[in-house]
Amino acid sequence: MARILFLLFSLLSAFMLPVSPAPAAERKAIVLHVNGAISPATAEYVTRGLRRARDRGVALVVLQMDTPGGLDTSMREIIRAILDSPVPVASFVAPSGARAASAGTYILYASHIAAMAPGTNLGAATPIAIGGGLFGDDERDGEETPGEPDKQEPRKPADAGEAKLINDAIAYIRGLAELRGRNIDWAERAVREAASLSSAAAAREQVIDFTAINLNDLLKQAHGRSVRIGQSDVRLDTAGLFIEDLPPDWRTQLLSVITNPNVALLLMMVGIYGLIFEFLSPGTVVPGTIGGISLLLGLYALAVLPVSYAGVALILLGAGLLVAEAHAPSFGVLGLGSAVALVLGAAILFDTDVPGLQVSWPVLSGIGFASLAFGLLVARLALLSSRHKILTGAEEMIGISGKVDSWEGAGGYVIAHGERWSAVSNEPLGPGEDVMVVGRQGLTLEVARKPT
Repeated sequence: MARILFLLFSLLSAFMLPVSPAPAAERKAIVLHVNGAISPATAEYVTRGLRRARDRGVALVVLQMDTPGGLDTSMREIIRAILDSPVPVASFVAPSGARAASAGTYILYASHIAAMAPGTNLGAATPIAIGGGLFGDDERDGEETPGEPDKQEPRKPADAGEAKLINDAIAYIRGLAELRGRNIDWAERAVREAASLSSAAAAREQVIDFTAINLNDLLKQAHGRSVRIGQSDVRLDTAGLFIEDLPPDWRTQLLSVITNPNVALLLMMVGIYGLIFEFLSPGTVVPGTIGGISLLLGLYALAVLPVSYAGVALILLGAGLLVAEAHAPSFGVLGLGSAVALVLGAAILFDTDVPGLQVSWPVLSGIGFASLAFGLLVARLALLSSRHKILTGAEEMIGISGKVDSWEGAGGYVIAHGERWSAVSNEPLGPGEDVMVVGRQGLTLEVARKPT
C-alpha cells in the first residue's frame, strides 16, 4: 500500500513540475528586409523577426538592407535588438546598387557579420541636428571615387547643441566598432566628415567582413567564422542552411503606411474636416465616423514620429479658423487665414530631412487648395444666407403683418402667422386694424399700425 501511494505521489509530482524544453535548433537562415527609410514600422518588424528567430532557434538572421537612413530612435531600437539577440545577425547590403547610408551604417557596424554586394556603398552617417534627433541622408552620399575612401572636409558644428549631437554619435559608433573589431577611425570619419565607401573599399578598410555576390555566397563565407554573442565566442555553422524569406506582414505594412508623414498628414486633415462637417451638420454620421477614425490614426502616427509643436499649434489654429468661418462668417478672411495656417503647420510638422520621411510639396499644395476651397465655400454660403429672408426663429416674426383681435390701452392681442399673440404698441389701436410686427420680447410682440 505504501509503495502504491509513493508511486501515485511521484506521478503527480512529475505532472505538476513545469516543463520548458529549449527550442530545437533549425538549420535555417531567416532573411529580413530593410528597404527604404528606417521608421518605427521597420524597427518593430526587425525586433519581432529577431524574437521569432530566437524562439525557433534558427542558425542565422540576415538583414538585407537598402536604406538612405532613418530615425535615430528606430535605429537604436534595432541595434539594441541585435546586441541582445542570441541568434547571430548578418547585415547584407544588397542587391547591387543598394546602400546602407547613415543609420544603415550603424546597423551594419552593430551586426555580428557585415557584408556588402558588389556595387553598393555605405557611410554618410552624420546626424542631422534638427529637433527630432534624426539620422538622414547627406547630399554628398555616394560621391566617392570608386574603390577609394571618400575624402571630405569635416564640417564644423554650427553650435554647441550640434557638437553635442555629433560627439554622441561618434561615441556610439566607436563603441560598436570596438565591440565587433571593425575600423574605428573610419567609423568616426563617417560621422564627422560624412565619409562614404564602396563595397570593395569597405572590405579593404576592414569596415565590413567581406563582399558577397548573393545570400548563398554570404552563408558560404560566414561558415566557420567566430563571432561574439553575449559573453561567449560562437563559431558559425552556416554551410548548407536553408534560406527562409520573412517579408513584412500586413500589420507591419499598415504601420509603415500610417507612419508615412504624407499619409499621416492626410489622415489628420480628413479627420479635422470630417469632424467639422459633422459638428456643422449633426446627424450626418458618415463624415464624423470617417473623421474620427482618420484623426485617431493620424494622432498615432504623430505619437511615433518626431513632430514640431509649432506645426501642431498651427494646424490646430487652422482648424479653429475654419470653425470660426462657419459660425462667424468673415466672407473669406478667416478661411484664407485657415489655409495659410494649415499649410505652414503641415510644412514644419515633421522634424526630418530623411528621404521617405518628408512631406511632399504636392501634398502641401493639395492641403492648401482644399483648405482655401473649403473656406471660400463657407464664405459664399454665408454671403448667400445674409441676402435671404430669415424664415425661422424669433427674427422671422419681424416685419410680418397681422390684425388686431382685441385692444385696451397700450396692449392687447393680435392675430399673426395664424396664431393669437399678446402684443404692445406705442400708439392706440382698435380691433380689426392692420398692424406690422416691429419687435419681439419673449412671447409678446411689439406692433405698429401698418402704413397704408
